Amino acid sequence: MLVIADTSPLNYLAWIEAVEILPQLYGKVVIPPEVRDELLATDAPAVVRSRAGDLPGWVEVCALDPVLRDDPRWRVLDPGERAALALAARQPSILLIDERAGAGIARAQGFPVTGTLGVLDEAARRQLISLPKAIERLKRTSFRYPKAVVERLLEEDAWRRLG
Repeated sequence: MLVIADTSPLNYLAWIEAVEILPQLYGKVVIPPEVRDELLATDAPAVVRSRAGDLPGWVEVCALDPVLRDDPRWRVLDPGERAALALAARQPSILLIDERAGAGIARAQGFPVTGTLGVLDEAARRQLISLPKAIERLKRTSFRYPKAVVERLLEEDAWRRLG
């Protein structure tokens, strides 16, 4: 299935030096130009801007007609989220998005959604990363997360490693 990413998961995975798990999990990741532009913004971490300036072959930038981004339900979202949703509306896909409002709108419209924590959890399940180490790196960024969700993921991961 096609994977379309908003800015946040790419930003944080690059920031914690775990972005290379994406092609291992999904093959190719599609982003709209608005997401690339947000990753290149001057307020993005230097490591993120560097990665976005030289996108790997597994990232495809795909533009849409601007009219397709004008769904009234999406007006509360930023340009990257609107563009990612518009791409996802074109064909069956998984949407990588962290922001609560964007993820809620996407789910309400029937899109499969996961975010940074979901990607890290899946990578740990496939033994591609150490979840505790990835979470520790993530905690040193500006990533906001529900503490209970992180604790549950770490507990489940510990049980998997024991079992």
